[in-house]
Amino acid sequence: MGGWFNKQINTIEDFKGLKMRIPGLGGKVLSKVGCAVTLTPGGEIFTNLERGVIDATEWVGPAHDMRMGFYKVAKFYYYPGWHEPGTYAEFIFNKKAYESLPKDLQALVDAACTDTENWILAQFEYQNAMALEELVTKHGVKLMKFPDDVMEKLSKINEEVLEEEAKKDPLAIKVHEDFKNFKKAIAGWALISEKAFYDQILQIKAVQK
Repeated sequence: MGGWFNKQINTIEDFKGLKMRIPGLGGKVLSKVGCAVTLTPGGEIFTNLERGVIDATEWVGPAHDMRMGFYKVAKFYYYPGWHEPGTYAEFIFNKKAYESLPKDLQALVDAACTDTENWILAQFEYQNAMALEELVTKHGVKLMKFPDDVMEKLSKINEEVLEEEAKKDPLAIKVHEDFKNFKKAIAGWALISEKAFYDQILQIKAVQK
């Protein structure tokens, strides 16, 4: 999700002076449009949002955000989460210990990581769907979409930030180029698979109304 806001975002100018908790690359992008980015620790976000120390925050998605209680102190819940378009888990272990294992045991570790990742993602999607429904229907959260022109401008600045960051490290350059190539390759398929499917569902719902 794009985050919780106590004011509406109608134009890119609305980010100027906005005090928002958003770390990482997303924070670097919003800094370029005049947002006062802060790195408030997770445990302090609710209180700071409640007291007006910050005007907005992003966290994860509906399931995690609902547990944090942000709906009690923020009016508007924006989407999409332009700053974090993908979700996956990280599995960290000692490389030397892993490489010392026989190939069959390495395969077991690989399979366990893959299975756990798939299970987590499935649970994440389901719980987000249930939580979003509750936030809107039970808690009266105002679900808002960032305007198209805002998204277009953020997208352009986002590309600039990615290019700047990639130049700082040879490995970052390699990863960035791989991501760009994958985006080009997957875009055409996504348009005629998932996007077309969801568009059809929305069209059917509109007719049923």
